[in-house]
Parts: sequence; C-alpha cells; structure tokens
Amino acid sequence: VPALPLTEAERIATTLRGLGLNAKVSSIHVNAWFGEHNKYSACVRWLKQAMGLEEAAALARSVYVGDSPNDEPMFAKFPLSVGVANVQPFLPAMRTPPAFITALPASAGFCELVDHLLSEH
Repeated sequence: VPALPLTEAERIATTLRGLGLNAKVSSIHVNAWFGEHNKYSACVRWLKQAMGLEEAAALARSVYVGDSPNDEPMFAKFPLSVGVANVQPFLPAMRTPPAFITALPASAGFCELVDHLLSEH
C-alpha cells in the first residue's frame, strides 16, 4: 500500500482529535487513543512492573529509538534518544527531536545504531 502524503495523515489526525481522541502521526500510520497516557508514561510503567527499574534508572540505562512524531514524548525524556533517518520529514513539526539521527531509515537505521553501540565495546 503506498504511503499517504503527510498532509493527508495530518488531516486524519485532526479529524480524530475533533472526535475527542488523542492522535499522533507515525511514519506508517496514525495512532489514536482515549486517555492522557502516551508512549512515555506506558513505558515507565512497564519498566517498573516488568523490569523493576525506577524512572531515573531506566533513563540512565536505556536508549530509545523511534521514527516519527508519536515518539516525541520518548525523545523528550530519554537523553539517549535516536531517530532513524525517516524521522527527518517530521522534524519541522516536532518540539523535541531525537538527540541523534541515523543515516539510514527504518530497520537499517536501527541496525546502524546497534553496530555503532557494539563497536564501542
């Protein structure tokens, strides 16, 4: 399926917000949900429940990788936040971009990051 233009994805998100949902555009879809939670609040909850990590420890020990505006709450909190290259078209609309951006997009960008991290040890 061909990707929708960003303007069309934003129109869908605006319509959803008008219906009372939260909505964020992703690089591959539009996320919509009810409630005040976001990726960050859900992640911190999971890290505590599943891994026994308090928020400060999780932030100090983790790297977050994302690709679109729905990752912005994570980019804002994780000092080591990485956007894969396909985040670049969204940067002008983002208040908090990732700290680092890979040269390659999607899974290739993730592999680029992993290769970099492994080369450091």
